Amino acid sequence: MGIVGLPNVGKSTLFKALTKKQVDIAAYPFTTISPNVGVVPVPDERLEKIAEIVKPEKITPTVIEFVDIAGLVKGAYKGEGLGNQFLARIRECDAILELLRGFEDPKVENVLREVNPLEEIEVIKTELLMKDLETLDGLIQKMEKDSKRDKGILKKFELLKIIKNEVSQGKSISEVNLSEEEKVEIKEYQLLTTKPVIYVLNFNKQEGVLPQFKEKFRTTIQKLPPEVLLVDLKFEEELSEFPEEEARQLRSGFSSPLESIIIICYNVLDLITFYTIVGLKETRAWTLKKGSNALEASGKIHSDFQEKFIKADVIPWQKLITVGSWQNAREKGWTPPTHRPSDVSAWAIAREKGWIKIVGKDYVVQDGDIIEFKI
Repeated sequence: MGIVGLPNVGKSTLFKALTKKQVDIAAYPFTTISPNVGVVPVPDERLEKIAEIVKPEKITPTVIEFVDIAGLVKGAYKGEGLGNQFLARIRECDAILELLRGFEDPKVENVLREVNPLEEIEVIKTELLMKDLETLDGLIQKMEKDSKRDKGILKKFELLKIIKNEVSQGKSISEVNLSEEEKVEIKEYQLLTTKPVIYVLNFNKQEGVLPQFKEKFRTTIQKLPPEVLLVDLKFEEELSEFPEEEARQLRSGFSSPLESIIIICYNVLDLITFYTIVGLKETRAWTLKKGSNALEASGKIHSDFQEKFIKADVIPWQKLITVGSWQNAREKGWTPPTHRPSDVSAWAIAREKGWIKIVGKDYVVQDGDIIEFKI
């Protein structure tokens, strides 16, 4: 996830609050030149519940990498400010977290001179569109000669011309009606407006959302997918300095908006999570693209698994945690076989119940599957 926004909207503050890493934060533009990079665990109650049953020595969550990118200004696509560097960093990201300014603070410079998140959205969208238009122009010019003698290139050439026409009218490529095949065709170019965007409004909750744009902004965000998230980053930064339990008490029982941001970022990337259990040693969450099969999932663990894959045992996480233990089984009126030891694993109980299914390499992995690979 690339954290994107105009200068001084709170990008580094958000990064610090998410990653618990110390970074330079100042009240003037371009404090961040080289991007800060941090890895953040994805909150996952399912993993915690599985671990309660398995009681492993180690619990390993899946993660998202956040990149704090330098602030963008008008004319970035032409190299204004740190424009070229900024846009190159976005190109390397899978998705964009766009942070908007919703607070007034005379000590923190505002490049727009006023609090106007709607204009911020337009500035960034325009810069990304203009850069994509520049990229498309270059690609079309390079392909023009070859397209006359190569049908494969001609097909891509015509597709890029259609996309360029849409972009020149102010439409993001993600808004263009493209088939899955066409999306794959252009993926190699890493065009900026193909990337999903999440919007976060940084505001001071003591002041509330500023009245001069409140209604207009709320009307506008209803048209934006996904919904804009509101968060007081100054408050979250201060809480990040406290131990987890103290921070929870200071929230007065409310869940962390940062956790919501992490989960929404994970979901917008079209990812699912599957789990593995290595005896009593480790229970681990793994990230997988939605729609991937068991063979592809095995490659996430080790490349050798793909080469040696035979089959896999699968059970939905909800099923496994209903088993619990032999004691739990007895309480539910199940009669465990006498040859099993009293501390046999939940996995063994589930197998006795016939809840674990054997699948081949083409099985489409479901979100929340617990998988044991056979090689």
